[in-house]
Amino acid sequence: MKLYSTNNKDLRVSFQEAVFNSMPLDKGLYMPLNIPQLEKEFLDHIEKYSLPEIAYQIASTLLKDEIPTADLKALVEDAVNFDAPLVKLDEDTFVLELFHGPSLAFKDFGARFMSRVMAYFLKDGELLLDVLVATSGDTGGAVALGFLGVPNTRVTILFPKGKVSEVQRLQLTTNGKNVRAIAIDGTFDDCQALVKQAFADEELKAKFRLTSANSINIARLIPQTFYYFNAYAQLKRKGFKEVVFSVPSGNFGNIGAGLLAYKMGLPVHQFIAATNANDTVPRFLESGIYETKPSVQTYANAMDVGAPSNWVRIMDLFNTDRKVIQELVKAYRFTDEETLAGIKEIFDKFNYIACPHTAIAYLATKAYAEKNPTDKGVKVFLSTAHACKFPEVFSAEMQSKIELPAQVETLKNKVELYSELGKDFEGFKEYLLMGDQ
Repeated sequence: MKLYSTNNKDLRVSFQEAVFNSMPLDKGLYMPLNIPQLEKEFLDHIEKYSLPEIAYQIASTLLKDEIPTADLKALVEDAVNFDAPLVKLDEDTFVLELFHGPSLAFKDFGARFMSRVMAYFLKDGELLLDVLVATSGDTGGAVALGFLGVPNTRVTILFPKGKVSEVQRLQLTTNGKNVRAIAIDGTFDDCQALVKQAFADEELKAKFRLTSANSINIARLIPQTFYYFNAYAQLKRKGFKEVVFSVPSGNFGNIGAGLLAYKMGLPVHQFIAATNANDTVPRFLESGIYETKPSVQTYANAMDVGAPSNWVRIMDLFNTDRKVIQELVKAYRFTDEETLAGIKEIFDKFNYIACPHTAIAYLATKAYAEKNPTDKGVKVFLSTAHACKFPEVFSAEMQSKIELPAQVETLKNKVELYSELGKDFEGFKEYLLMGDQ
């Protein structure tokens, strides 16, 4: 598998190099030189396969020249050891639950796969691998658990102070061992900017072996295709053939993975990008003008991204043709007030408790259906996080029905340990340099 940079189509690197370097020096993002097609025989009978079997087939199609078959199969089975079930709400609407992994968020797919890929490629005696990650909520927890205790690695997680929920914060700050957490006095965009600046800093690059665990890393994107194919397999078992995916979208890695799956042959009828007030992409699709803006805080904090990194990958997938993307991807945005109303509506209609991100995906599904009444495709909206992470948005009745997973109860008895920094790069750089002494 060879990859190039979205800023340099002539660049060629191996998958291993792309995983460890995360970003090309030209500050583009890595993309596969060729996107292989899954075999028709496999897609025609995908309903016969389990999630781990589907995941292995996809990983093998992409990475067969990078990791030997037996090793790749063991890696996938270790990483994808939890379920991603479809839950039926009505005759043509399903919710795809992606929060059954250890950190209770969809990002477990990417973080667990990536950590195991990195551990596989790491050799004894090599320089310590420093993993830097910015999180707006769920990425950090998934990465922390994915890398916790992995030999020869150190993880540094930056999160916006006061802008993540209590459970999300505890998942970042109670790990210890090889995981460090920093509360940044700013937004997620500030955290992400600090990570990107660190990768571009010559002194840090000379001293540390830096890599990223954000969705800018291609090893995060690939495993997120797994659950799209698995959802399609579940739908085929129920007799459905046309599917519309509604995806909560912040940094646009989630829907980017869906579009990569589409390019590999997944028969998707339509994608819906569901955003909150951070609506850079919906505005672009409407106007043709791509204009980022500072992120604003919302109830759906994992989507509080004003400058979504992965949008360049989506543009690259479709040769920057906005009209083609407009046909395949419909975008909707919703306010906090609408999000709360969506949470209540899902509960009242279906007795289902949805986190804010999930509610936004539901609202986008509903908005799309109203605008496209003749579309007979089954609607699947993605549920990206367990409701227990966002208790402040639920009524007392809803809260009483949320079952706390065992790992959340355990978190509350752990000691928190984290640093606090401003959003200036010099302060972060000094922290990294001093932390190695």
